Amino acid sequence: MDLKRDILWRVYMCFLGIVLIGLFVLGKAFYIQRVQGNYWRGLSDSLHQKFVALNAERGTIYSEDGNMLSTSIPYFNIYIDFGADGLREKNGKRFKENVDSLSICLANLFKDQNAVAYKRELLQGYRNSDRYYLLQKNLSFEQYKTLRSFPLVKLGRNKSGFITEVNSKRLNPFGLLANRTIGLARANAQCVGLERTYDTLLKGENGSRLVRYMAAGTYIPVEGYEIEPENGKDVLTTINVNIQDIAENALLKMLIENECEHGTAIVMETSTGKIRAMANLGRQSDGSYWEDLNYAIHATEPGSTFKLATMLSLLEDKEVKLTDHVNLENGQWNINRRTVYDAEKHPGEQDVTVKKAFEVSSNVGMAKLVTNNYSKDPQQFIDRLKKLHLNQVTGVDLAGETQPIVKTPKSKTWSATTLPWMAFGYEVLVSPLQTLTLYNAIANNGTMLKPYLVDNIQSGGRVEKQNKPVVITEKICSEKTLRDLKECVEGVCIEGTAKTLFKNSLYKVAGKTGTALVANGSRGYADHIYQSSFVGYFPADHPQYTCIVVIKNKPFAKKFLGASVAGPVFKEVSDKLMSLETNQDKVMMAAINETMRKKDSAQYYYSGKTKDIKHVMQELQVTYKDSTTKADWAKMYPSNYEAVLNEKSIDQKMVPDVKGMGLKDALSLLEERNIKVVAKGIGKVKQQSIQPGTVLTKNETLTLELN
Repeated sequence: MDLKRDILWRVYMCFLGIVLIGLFVLGKAFYIQRVQGNYWRGLSDSLHQKFVALNAERGTIYSEDGNMLSTSIPYFNIYIDFGADGLREKNGKRFKENVDSLSICLANLFKDQNAVAYKRELLQGYRNSDRYYLLQKNLSFEQYKTLRSFPLVKLGRNKSGFITEVNSKRLNPFGLLANRTIGLARANAQCVGLERTYDTLLKGENGSRLVRYMAAGTYIPVEGYEIEPENGKDVLTTINVNIQDIAENALLKMLIENECEHGTAIVMETSTGKIRAMANLGRQSDGSYWEDLNYAIHATEPGSTFKLATMLSLLEDKEVKLTDHVNLENGQWNINRRTVYDAEKHPGEQDVTVKKAFEVSSNVGMAKLVTNNYSKDPQQFIDRLKKLHLNQVTGVDLAGETQPIVKTPKSKTWSATTLPWMAFGYEVLVSPLQTLTLYNAIANNGTMLKPYLVDNIQSGGRVEKQNKPVVITEKICSEKTLRDLKECVEGVCIEGTAKTLFKNSLYKVAGKTGTALVANGSRGYADHIYQSSFVGYFPADHPQYTCIVVIKNKPFAKKFLGASVAGPVFKEVSDKLMSLETNQDKVMMAAINETMRKKDSAQYYYSGKTKDIKHVMQELQVTYKDSTTKADWAKMYPSNYEAVLNEKSIDQKMVPDVKGMGLKDALSLLEERNIKVVAKGIGKVKQQSIQPGTVLTKNETLTLELN
């Protein structure tokens, strides 16, 4: 009995324990489901669903004339959801009816495998019920548009299972053209150029999409859970495609011809500061040239183009006048145990005017003038350079502009020869764009403008921000200094180092050559590497464009002077721009017509009363050279393309010269001498039958032929 009770007791205890455990499990299940249900369901969703970013479409960069310089091209990845309800309904009837024709179309479009292989691939995916099967990647828009018309695909996503994923790639349609200035937008690297400067505006704001995890690391979108991205804004630059093409081709031609290391050419609109072209080409390892670095904003020792700043300082501080003289010392001058050399010899030109020293680009001349006038107070010269903002970056819309260096007497590297060497562009570092900005200020009547590359920012074709010219300095110098500087830079192209280059030019150019010896690392100046420059504006009478060309030559280059390397590039750019502008700009046309009119070879000859001719010339506002005294009669004719009025002597005893006179004046003069006149024609006298200077004979008849 005791044994039976003991066994029953144990059974009851086990049963009770099972009941309690069961109740606990049921209670816990109820608690998890009802109390913690939302938490665990959310945790489950978080493991199987997530939000992925939807990239905004990057904005487009346009040229000034509306051409795309950098844009995003859509590319499409195509997936198939073989588990789609519309595809599998009625035992996959829709899929089976279209798989043959779809396979043929895919094979014809992509040409990567035949129709049989495509059918086998599609059937395999269908049997495996793949939910996110990758069919093709990186389809172009044209391919995608064709694909959408294929059997099954055209029925739509729900019935076909076809899923499209859109990506974009950045493309520069013009390739090399302004490539470094426009820049590159790279997914896993830092952008450069305008792509970097305006990155936040161009990239827009990304959206998001909810996707569900399926298997093998694939996700499918969840319908209705999308936040649309806000596309980036468009940037309209000041770059002109035609001008950019002209500048790049001219630069490339010289780089190839002279096997140069690299070069830059910049064209700026004089009145606004807009950069119309910025070409940067560097030699690659295979000998070709590419826009590898933006040399336009990289500071180097400028060489002789810096002499404009030197001349401005000397003239503005009234230290010299253009007519003062300086001895060029045969192109070699010793100072503080160092020697200043001229890049070119000047035979027969030693004691010359300051203007002439500038025109022939004498380093000795500039060094002596600065040393003689600023050695007691070098800071005065430095302050003048700082007023020209040569110690500051231009602030152009490009990241990476290097900081210029203008030494001061307090600088650690200042020495006894720093001041004279600065006078001709050494021991200072400025970028080509800074030099261009200075020369543009001279062309723009003393107003210095900030250079800029972006005209406006647009969104959906609507202008959101319009950039306008920004004045850095209203007047960089006095009117007297400005006139003198213009005379100097024009003189360079007429009588100076660039006279041969522009000898037969139909328009006036003002500019300055530059030839600077460049150090080559630890080898110093032993490799004779020269930087050739030319900077100026045209046409000089009515400046439209200011341009700079800076080229770094190879070691021991046979041709290295600024006028022979950078100068021809400048001239090709200016010639082509002038020919483009001739039919578009009335000011340009007037300047060229003025030049052509001066070279008109037509002959003319007028004769008559002196006071009458002068009255006519005054009324017509025609300028002429007056060589008359008190003579009653005068004649007018051309001499050196200029109208000249000279006296006409009349002898009372001789037959007078009446050619060029009107009939009234001719009759008055002849009939006073009792000469009978017969006139033929109308107009002025072209010929007379009795030669002038013949002794008068009574009752003689003279026949006049009028034109």
